[in-house]
Amino acid sequence: MNRPLIRSPVHATGRAPAGQWLKWLSVALFLLALAIAGRLAQIEINTSRLQAHFLTELGRDIAFTVADGASNSIRFPANGPYDVRLGYASLPSFEQRLTARGFTVTAQARDSARMVSLADDGLFLPYDEKDQGGLLLRDASGTLLFSARYPDRVYGNFEAIPPLVVDALLFIEDRYLLDPDQPNRNPAIDWGRFSRALFDQGMRVIDRHQPTPGGSTLATQIEKFRHSPGGRTATPVEKLQQIASASVRAYLDGPETLVARRQIVLRYLNSVPLAAKPGVGEITGIGDGLGEWYGRDFDEVNRILKAPASAESLDTQALAFKQALSLMIAQRAPSRFLRSGSMELTRLADSYLRLLAANGIISMSLRDAALAVPLELNRAAAVRPPVSFVTRKAVTGLRAHLLATLGVPSFYDLDRLDLTATATLDNRVQQAVSERLASADTREGARAAGLYGFEMLSTQDDPSKIAYSFTLFERRDGANLVRVQTDSVNQPFDISQGARLNLGSTAKLRTLVTYLQIVSALHERYASMSVAQLRNVKPDRMDMLTRWALDYLSHTSDRSLGTMLKAAVERKYSASPGETFYTGGGAQTFNNFEASDNSSILTVHRAFQHSVNLVFVRLMRDIVHYEMVQTAGPSSQWLDDPATRHAYLTRFADQESRVYMHRFYMKYQGKTADEALAILLHDVRKSPPKVATVLRSVAPEEPQAWFDEQMRAALKRTPAATLSSDDLATLFAKYGIDRFSLNDRGYIASVHPLELWTVNYLRDHPRVTESQFQEASRAVRFTAYSWLFKTRYRGTQDRRIKRMVELQAFAGIGRSWRALGYPFATLTPSYAAAIGASGDRPYALAQLIGTIASGGKMLPTQTFTELEFAKDTPYETRFRRSSTTPPAALSPEIADVVHGLLRDVVLGGTAKRLATGMTFPDGQTLDVYGKTGTGDQRFNVFAPGARLIESRKVNRTATFVFVIGDRFFGTLTAYVHEPYAAHYAFTSALSVQLLKSLAPALQPLLEDDRNSPVMSSTGNGG
Repeated sequence: MNRPLIRSPVHATGRAPAGQWLKWLSVALFLLALAIAGRLAQIEINTSRLQAHFLTELGRDIAFTVADGASNSIRFPANGPYDVRLGYASLPSFEQRLTARGFTVTAQARDSARMVSLADDGLFLPYDEKDQGGLLLRDASGTLLFSARYPDRVYGNFEAIPPLVVDALLFIEDRYLLDPDQPNRNPAIDWGRFSRALFDQGMRVIDRHQPTPGGSTLATQIEKFRHSPGGRTATPVEKLQQIASASVRAYLDGPETLVARRQIVLRYLNSVPLAAKPGVGEITGIGDGLGEWYGRDFDEVNRILKAPASAESLDTQALAFKQALSLMIAQRAPSRFLRSGSMELTRLADSYLRLLAANGIISMSLRDAALAVPLELNRAAAVRPPVSFVTRKAVTGLRAHLLATLGVPSFYDLDRLDLTATATLDNRVQQAVSERLASADTREGARAAGLYGFEMLSTQDDPSKIAYSFTLFERRDGANLVRVQTDSVNQPFDISQGARLNLGSTAKLRTLVTYLQIVSALHERYASMSVAQLRNVKPDRMDMLTRWALDYLSHTSDRSLGTMLKAAVERKYSASPGETFYTGGGAQTFNNFEASDNSSILTVHRAFQHSVNLVFVRLMRDIVHYEMVQTAGPSSQWLDDPATRHAYLTRFADQESRVYMHRFYMKYQGKTADEALAILLHDVRKSPPKVATVLRSVAPEEPQAWFDEQMRAALKRTPAATLSSDDLATLFAKYGIDRFSLNDRGYIASVHPLELWTVNYLRDHPRVTESQFQEASRAVRFTAYSWLFKTRYRGTQDRRIKRMVELQAFAGIGRSWRALGYPFATLTPSYAAAIGASGDRPYALAQLIGTIASGGKMLPTQTFTELEFAKDTPYETRFRRSSTTPPAALSPEIADVVHGLLRDVVLGGTAKRLATGMTFPDGQTLDVYGKTGTGDQRFNVFAPGARLIESRKVNRTATFVFVIGDRFFGTLTAYVHEPYAAHYAFTSALSVQLLKSLAPALQPLLEDDRNSPVMSSTGNGG
């Protein structure tokens, strides 16, 4: 059978066509190229030479420098845990807040163009990161006041890590990281683990149960838990970001990476996150982990693990190794393992012990010993040793100031910032003053300070119950620098800045300044008028200050402001206590400290010098009347105009009734209907009409039977207990809620009508809020006050209207006080505010006298001179307080007059112990001026008819607000609270004497000044 002819492609000559050879050649070349590429890839994977060359070249252009002023080439990180904890991510907001508070950027990092481009491409900035950060506080001389390091216990270098720890870590996490045969190895990626991770992720698309172990190296893990959001890898893009960032960071110092790889081990162990613990917060690093989770001394553990193996030390070494190993494992799920899963952690640790022994990482004997010891985690909240609040008070105050300035939520967050702050405090003087204040708590120390004697301590007084507070400022370079701030209270409470104390006659200083400001305003208004024009001005009959100003200007040839102010302080007032003053919503009487002043007629000048109360009460009355006219217009308008009267009475009724409603709401809210009725009936006189009126007002819907039962229960111990059923029926009908108005029912029952309404309303609306309650009561409140609007009560109306206008006046006075640093939103609306009833703070008083000392200029208070963030990082930023032109809070003329009066307080008044000045150990004497104040705050209880039935001393204070020389000023306060206050009768003489005794402690400030550049001062000096 013939077969088909099969033709060979080879021609008769035996050669293939040329086109076919070309195809074969192309395939061969392609296969060869693949083989070469594969080989090159294999070589690159094994050696990292190309990566090393490229990334090293890239790294040559990565750098940052620090230069003066704000930077225009800086990139701040996002919200990685490390960057948030150290404050790097918050630096833009810190800069904004500090700039608004008078700071300026004096120096800042400039990132190179390459570093900026890497950040813009999404990489974490490559630089030598810190393992430790935390707040450092230094005083003005650079002395360290406070240091917070987080983490606290770290390895200082790679050599400090026990080899056992290094070997175990590498076996678990990154076995070839320190391979010396690969000098250029890229530690950011392990190709075998990375490929397996990619494969597993791909398989998970098909099988969602496919396990996906991570492919991270130690280097990428560091990038993750430091810089990725939440310390986690959420997307493949974030993983690539970590790999790229770690790769660039590894080659910053050249192509050989062994040193960098050792640093990775060091950095990992120092900063691995190990969950958080109550009383501690987040725990970072193996060192802090051993200390907090196992209660181990870090240095001791390292010594044990480095020691040569021996039978004697095997058990202790096994325990230490197992504890360290468990923390390396726990980082995979720290909250699960360390806070709740100790059994699971033990099983996993035992599994790794067997693997480590099987692979020759640890000895069999160490394995067996470690398997035998249990892991006992310490989960109890950390108990810190008690600290002395006295010794830490200055530091706590500084930290609190930083907290508010930076807007950081807590001390916990503040202390973890990479921040060095230089304060204005002088720690040497601070400690010396603190010691002397503490010494004054003892009889020996008080005697050495000269605190026993007339108007100070008596021999039977116990000085240990008295607390002292001292604040000292120095005026320098256009600012008030806080040099000393301390007290002797061993509590977090800060007397100087945290208390509202009755500081007695120091309030006369604020009152005097307000008075002179009014005189200055009157001078501006009227000094340019002719005598004829002045006579045509008709001041209000209440306004005695305007009357005096018009009279003074009409009869003087020297109309200068300074002369008028000096004349104003020579105005005379009676010091008699025999007058009742209608102020503060009632009738009040006042006493002088010295009974010998009672019959005197004194000038404001002399009354200020000797702290005579009644003169300043009357002066405050004149100030209030002036402000009443200024804020509400002539008294004829608000007393005689019907529409204005009605408006004021309506406002009064609304405000006072709201006070009553608040009181009644708090009294009955949350009570059952029966409980509320029992509380109300408890204080009602048990007569049938009164009790019946209460019952029918509170529960008008209840039936006769309920009424009878309640009446018999309320009256069972009274003569009316035998009321018949007919009598009760009569009472039930007669006192029904529809038979009398609310006010009449209140009158019959002798109960405030709004209280009756409250109990009735809450009976039906038990869950009402106070705001809803107040709104619901609006109509009934005005009904309850309808009597006030009747014409026959004109005198009562006038008193209410004057009270409302007085409140407006005190609001105006309060604004002027706050403009000069008064620290509270409101004043006590009473003439007693002139003698301390409104309270004050020593710190705020010091700022006021500082304004007077600077000629009326309100210089900024400076607590910190410099803030340095993120030192030696590409985020480094330094701030200093910028110089500003201080506002003139007082005219120089007012400051000059007040300064003169303050000097007279010392020269011949209540502070005459310092009349010859303050003498220092080196023989130098500086003049002193200031104002004293003795506060005796009492809680008084009055019976009907204004009869005093109880008077309890709440606290007693003695304050001296002072200026020393031409630069230093401050306050010194002695304070004793109940129940001890009643045992003391000291006056401000105690504070004056104590200040005098502090001269040796303050001496270094004078010595420092002689060695410092000439100060640029402002004001009239001292």
